[in-house]
Amino acid sequence: MKSLDINTNLVDGYLRLLDNLSPKNKLDLISKLTQSVKTDLTDKKSRFYKAFGAWDSEESAENIIKGIKNSRTFNRQIEEF
Repeated sequence: MKSLDINTNLVDGYLRLLDNLSPKNKLDLISKLTQSVKTDLTDKKSRFYKAFGAWDSEESAENIIKGIKNSRTFNRQIEEF
């Protein structure tokens, strides 16, 4: 069974389940679903843009580089033959 067929069957099942709701409840559900979709789209867009950006620091690039280099530790031991 294809994904499209499964989704169609799922939507049809929900529609049969929701047939017994009052018109007011159906409109309320439509409103909540619409808001949910808008929120999902906004969240996805903001998460995408948050993935890109600059380092957020007041410290200069030179000081950050110096701090990284100074924090390095070397524990390499050369063994004699």
